[in-house]
Amino acid sequence: MGHTTVTPNTPATTIQSSVSATANLVAATGLAKDCAGCGKRITERFLLKALDIFWHEDCLKCGCCDCRLGEVGSTLYTKANLILCKRDYLRLFGTTGYCAACNKVIPAFEMVMRAKNNVYHLECFACQQCNHRFCVGDRFYLCDNKILCEYDYEERLVFASMACNPSSLAHIRR
Repeated sequence: MGHTTVTPNTPATTIQSSVSATANLVAATGLAKDCAGCGKRITERFLLKALDIFWHEDCLKCGCCDCRLGEVGSTLYTKANLILCKRDYLRLFGTTGYCAACNKVIPAFEMVMRAKNNVYHLECFACQQCNHRFCVGDRFYLCDNKILCEYDYEERLVFASMACNPSSLAHIRR
């Protein structure tokens, strides 16, 4: 199958590693492998290799949610003597930000919408004038650090134009 490589992640003491299923070649090589999780011999046909050591498929689990890491993807994280799945790693150690609309914390694992440097909860990504929720394909505008729908943006442009040119208001008064 594949070979695991260990690459240090940017934060110190965090290791991101890939998990790979490898055929157990005990019969061919005569080299029996011991599981890093339970310490017992691995006699099954397949074994996992992560962090340059071998594991039973049932023994390589996330230290928080107990999910089998060989089943949830090919990446695991270690920090503070824990082996974690990506979701729990981000939940525990990921950096969070603040929503540009509501100013509440956005957890590191949550899906977000972005507009330039602003980040929003999915439910907060709406016109900040009329509260219209945007759908895929909708145009929006970032004006004075606020998201506006096309209608409210154009209305704002009209009023800004009138403020700069008061004579254009004369025909409205009549």
